[in-house]
Amino acid sequence: MKSLLKILIATQLILLSSLSFAQIPETQHSQGISYITGGVGESEMVAILADAKQWPLLLEMSQIENGRGVWIFGASIKIMSSQKKFIFDAQADGPYMLINLESGDYVIEASYQGVVQKRVLSIKSDSPQKVSLFWK
Repeated sequence: MKSLLKILIATQLILLSSLSFAQIPETQHSQGISYITGGVGESEMVAILADAKQWPLLLEMSQIENGRGVWIFGASIKIMSSQKKFIFDAQADGPYMLINLESGDYVIEASYQGVVQKRVLSIKSDSPQKVSLFWK
């Protein structure tokens, strides 16, 4: 029984130490709006998804390749305000992007390999949203 307890404690310590090494990418800014992009590699992905609850918007980007879904990077993300003014323009460095938008209505324009998608979005305070962008 003591050896089982030691194994459980050791396993928890290993898991906790591996989480401490998972670092979220550096916060960047586009036209005054902060964002984080990345998610390449498991530790970075785990860090971004863990931090996503603190951000109003999480974008998740993927495409079909050889009959299955794969994560992508390099998508161009533009966001237009309800006044039809582009307020955000950045390139995704991985399959995830966290964006710190204020409450309001927006249009996301995402472009990848020449294919553009548009999504209408309404951000509400204290209600993080996840938007999955999928290219075929």
